[in-house]
Amino acid sequence: MKKYLKVWWIFVVNSFQSQLVVRWAAAMFLIGKILRFGIFLFFIMVLVDKTSALAGYNLTETILFYLTFNFIDTASQLLFREVYRFRPTIVSGAFDFTLIKPLNPLFRSLAAGPDLLDLLTLIPITGAIIYFIDNLGFGFVGIIVYILLVLAGLILALSCHILVLSLAVLTTEIDHAVLVYRDITSMGRMPIDIYQEPVRGFLTFVIPVGIMMSFPVKSLLGLLSPTLTLYAILFTAFFLYLSLKAWDFSIKEYSSASS
Repeated sequence: MKKYLKVWWIFVVNSFQSQLVVRWAAAMFLIGKILRFGIFLFFIMVLVDKTSALAGYNLTETILFYLTFNFIDTASQLLFREVYRFRPTIVSGAFDFTLIKPLNPLFRSLAAGPDLLDLLTLIPITGAIIYFIDNLGFGFVGIIVYILLVLAGLILALSCHILVLSLAVLTTEIDHAVLVYRDITSMGRMPIDIYQEPVRGFLTFVIPVGIMMSFPVKSLLGLLSPTLTLYAILFTAFFLYLSLKAWDFSIKEYSSASS
């Protein structure tokens, strides 16, 4: 673990230096992310103000759903941004050199390009979540379960990125898979209760958007049963296992650029 933390820190420093080469571009990217976050937050405020409640949730609770979604989504982009740049290494054959290095190729493919600009947006999002939780006076147990399910959401995001990498190794296609993943997870910006069945059940028990984005806040509000909490944890463990098996299979089927 110490070795990989040291290597990851080297990746962090190199990535941050490369992002600051063109500082105005980095600033524009950051401003764009902040504007997108602010515009959708304003949309939620207007929507809930006109309807009094959204699927039974008041404005504060709906904002908490949105903040939790942004925390998990931004943290996963911060940690796994290299996935978005993985395809050229497969097409060019550079992945061959990744395989022969004394470093886990999955770690290298996932974590070699962390996006430190996302960290600048993650800090205020985290502060806002802490503010709402503190002011709404949730119980200690609810907060612990919330944190546990947020971690489960991040592990599910990790598993999805591993599956995308596996698909890229097998087919050399990754761009569309990433876009599909982002489109599906964006459905978790607001509580999945806004969707009717069978869409709601599909997003909960088949595609884990509900577990990733909605379950943490629902547990905090006392709306998640112990059975569903246990299901979320077991599903997360199974999905991670499945994604790792898919990665192992893709590596065995990989054909290098020389062949």
